[in-house]
Amino acid sequence: MTTFNRTDSYNPDFQNLVALLDADLRVRDGDEHAFYARFNKIAAIRNVIVCYVDDKAIGCGAFKKYDNTKAEIKRMFVLPQYRGHGIGLNILKELELWAAEMNYAECILETGKKQPEAIHLYQKAGYTIIPNYGQYLNVENSVCMMKIVL
Repeated sequence: MTTFNRTDSYNPDFQNLVALLDADLRVRDGDEHAFYARFNKIAAIRNVIVCYVDDKAIGCGAFKKYDNTKAEIKRMFVLPQYRGHGIGLNILKELELWAAEMNYAECILETGKKQPEAIHLYQKAGYTIIPNYGQYLNVENSVCMMKIVL
């Protein structure tokens, strides 16, 4: 059975999945990893989804307040052996629903050009590419996206 648990960044399953995500990103991002790692700290994130299959944590995602109308999607990850089955899309839908419940009108996010499967997932979910925002301005490898959720 697949379940989606609302929790926070203190959840040990979320922390374990994020450690795997960071290991993957270290390889993908290479020399640029230190730049991105500064913006991906997980301390005190209040809105986290952990996906379980038969009580095994297999995927996660989170969002945090960007401004009064936007939530920023963060830390999306699914274990490799569970990819391609809609888990990431369902985690994203759960995050969007939760953000809308909290009256955020839009979800925004940043991903990297070296993560084409993530870009594909977000486009499939209805996200569109926007100009890079905040710390990602003028960052060649960054792809920023948004979706109206409310």
